[in-house]
Amino acid sequence: MFLRRSLAAAGGALSGPAILRAQGGRPVITHGVAAGDVTGGRAIVWSRADRPARLVVEWSTTEAFAGARRVVGTTATAETGLTARAELTGLPAGQTIVYRARFEDLAGARSDSEPVPGRFRTAPTGRGDVLLAWSADTCGQGWGINPEWGGLRLYETMRQVNPDVFVHCGDTIYADQPITAEVKLDDGAVWRNLVTPAKSKVAQTLDEFRGNYLYNLLDDKMRRFNAEVAQVVLWDDHEVRDNWYPQEVLDDARYTERRASVLAARARQAFLEHQPIRPAADEPGRIYRAFDYGPSLKVFALDLRSYRGPNSPNRQAQAGPDTALLGAAQVRWLEERLRASKATWKVIACDMPLGLVVADGPTDFEAVANGDGGPPLGRELEIAGVLRALRAHDVRNVVWITGDVHYAAAHHYDPARARFKDFKPFWEFVAGPLNAGTFGPGRLDDTFGPEARFIAIPPGMKPNRPPSAGFQFFGTLRVDGRTQVMTARLHDLTGKALYSLDLEPEP
Repeated sequence: MFLRRSLAAAGGALSGPAILRAQGGRPVITHGVAAGDVTGGRAIVWSRADRPARLVVEWSTTEAFAGARRVVGTTATAETGLTARAELTGLPAGQTIVYRARFEDLAGARSDSEPVPGRFRTAPTGRGDVLLAWSADTCGQGWGINPEWGGLRLYETMRQVNPDVFVHCGDTIYADQPITAEVKLDDGAVWRNLVTPAKSKVAQTLDEFRGNYLYNLLDDKMRRFNAEVAQVVLWDDHEVRDNWYPQEVLDDARYTERRASVLAARARQAFLEHQPIRPAADEPGRIYRAFDYGPSLKVFALDLRSYRGPNSPNRQAQAGPDTALLGAAQVRWLEERLRASKATWKVIACDMPLGLVVADGPTDFEAVANGDGGPPLGRELEIAGVLRALRAHDVRNVVWITGDVHYAAAHHYDPARARFKDFKPFWEFVAGPLNAGTFGPGRLDDTFGPEARFIAIPPGMKPNRPPSAGFQFFGTLRVDGRTQVMTARLHDLTGKALYSLDLEPEP
């Protein structure tokens, strides 16, 4: 199935491993399988076929598939980018679920694809151990899949850690950053990328956005990771275009379609098609959602992109549409779900950090902080409201995880250091990139009193370090089922823990 030189299902000629359509009448699973949104005895299984076909998944709790249950999923069609998903229900708690996915040809049940296996774990019913991993930023700044270097190596490192769930904090693709066949490194060596037509220009059409996801899935390490670890996937800006907001009209000669809202609609469809995400019944296309992993842990996945106001100097004194980041509906949802949660630890997965200054040009800002270090203004007002509500309702043991800035760090937020003081101290852990350029460190804004307790990159580092420089990072949160202590770690490309911190739960 995998050949060194071929026409790839990702949309054209490339040099390197690819997946081919079968030479017979049977469908082929082109880009592996993935499972995600595992919660409450349910899970989504995703796959893609080479032609219109119906996804069928069998699952069991034994490798022999004793008592296997069969689930008929959706049909892969041209309208879905040939992707399909099946929702597994009635899953037992605290079990490894093994499954095999195949596609039935619509012309006849006897023309089935070869099955592709996968596995994931369900949450424990009691206070069992839970291990969460997270990172962000895949194939950015021109650093694509380099088979000579070993492809997307951090995915294999994370797989060996064996997490119960992986949270991708966004920039799952870089639709606005084309990839070339070769990049010259500082030492004169050459980084050699796989290339496809979809990754050779900025994405504007639906098929071009789809092609960005299929490009990443050419990597065998990513496909193997997807087949073994359940996922919760967020998006950020590069799924559409750097620093985009819904009202934006691009000033970029590379684009013929310059309305960010139009590009975002196509990008959202491709994102939802190519991730193991359960569609929201109450708001089609909604990305923010929450998941229980037993009594020990609940994950709240946010969306800081879809409901925001324009990027600006971010110093408005009054909250309004122009200061929105989460948006009013998502803020209400987050506060209500956090108050109602009985989990010991509440992990908020966010696609951008709270206290790091992230600029958009010389005068505007992209994230929460506005750089003045004063009382809350602009988008800081919304976050201040969330933090105030958590303190008012005595919501305990909240930890934030994020990516976006392309390095790893541990930030402690404390009202004793802050200009805004109506909140409980909390930690924010930053990790990434998965396979992209390394940057930083960024400057912290004092509004919420952050302090960098750890930074994973050396001072004065030249920006946009390639993956081969070794500065690629992921994080883990491990909850001990007996003590409920959460151990936060930040890891490098080899899996080595560079930083570790034990957090005692507040009773």
